[in-house]
Amino acid sequence: MKNIFKIAVVGVALVVSSFTASAQKVAHINLDSLITLMPESKVAQQSVQDYAKQLEQQITAMQTELQTKYEAFQKDAPNMAPIVKESKEKELNDLNQRITDFQQQAQADYQKKSADLSKPVYEKAKKAIDQVAKEAGYKYVLDTSTGLVLYSEPTDDIISAVMKKLGITATATAPKK
Repeated sequence: MKNIFKIAVVGVALVVSSFTASAQKVAHINLDSLITLMPESKVAQQSVQDYAKQLEQQITAMQTELQTKYEAFQKDAPNMAPIVKESKEKELNDLNQRITDFQQQAQADYQKKSADLSKPVYEKAKKAIDQVAKEAGYKYVLDTSTGLVLYSEPTDDIISAVMKKLGITATATAPKK
């Protein structure tokens, strides 16, 4: 009789816990749409576009210089002494390499500038999402534009228990969250 009672209690506990688990509120948001609607995003995007135009103008000026020097070289090459011709060829190759290096550095700078200007916008959006989620009692907020979890309630970190289960000693350090 005691066993039947224990089984019934465990069964009721499982049913109650499944109802409790399913009662967790989940919300979703399209973060990309939110970011697009934020005025700060438009300002950041314009700044990045202006920066890109500056870089493009510099690259264009450098390419124009190369083209002009190359045309002059082609015109004068037949009458040049071999050592002068070699020097001019090296100068053209060096200028071409500087243009290539500048383009690569400009791309990296553009990406960094874009990330630097976007970061505060994303942080502001994330903070607002966190506040709304907490106020409304949501346990999870999913980003429908990427499928990421944007917010979740703090939970127990089970890394120690998993490490123990796997036989990993405490001397191995786990990355902190």
